[in-house]
Amino acid sequence: MSTVKKLTVTALFLALCVALPPLFHAVGLGQAFSPLHIPALACGLICGPLYGLVCGALGPLLASLINGMPPMAMLLYFIPEMMAYGLFTGLFFKFIRTGSTLADCVISLLIAMVIGRIVGGLVHGIVFLGGGAEYSIGIWLGAYFIGTWPGMILHIVLIPAIYLALEKAKLIEKRYNKA
Repeated sequence: MSTVKKLTVTALFLALCVALPPLFHAVGLGQAFSPLHIPALACGLICGPLYGLVCGALGPLLASLINGMPPMAMLLYFIPEMMAYGLFTGLFFKFIRTGSTLADCVISLLIAMVIGRIVGGLVHGIVFLGGGAEYSIGIWLGAYFIGTWPGMILHIVLIPAIYLALEKAKLIEKRYNKA
């Protein structure tokens, strides 16, 4: 994919960072389905690690400035988490080669989601503990895994489907050329 195409797709994902959360929150599904994660994860997968990193950094900031979600106070730990999602999805997708595009997508997403949640939890912990608030492994597990499992499932189903649809429509190059 050309640099111009990657920049254009990244801009589209940044726009989705602003547009998706209000739609999900309007029907009470924002926190459980983590809609802001979708563009960062997808951008890393489709455009590569650097573009995913940029989308993860700018997406939450733009969304916060434009529509107030996430609140500014959350950006300190939210941005590093989102950057990790975009970076590591793209990085692992670049190197994982199982012979199946679907498997490559799912494995890359799963690893990136775990790393991103670890990064978010570490930054969250530093902020909370530095401010004298309580923070524990239980709080982290509850906030980053238990409370967000519906979103993780949505991401594992939706993002590879988007990737495969773009491949089928010939909007991105096929990962594996099977005869």
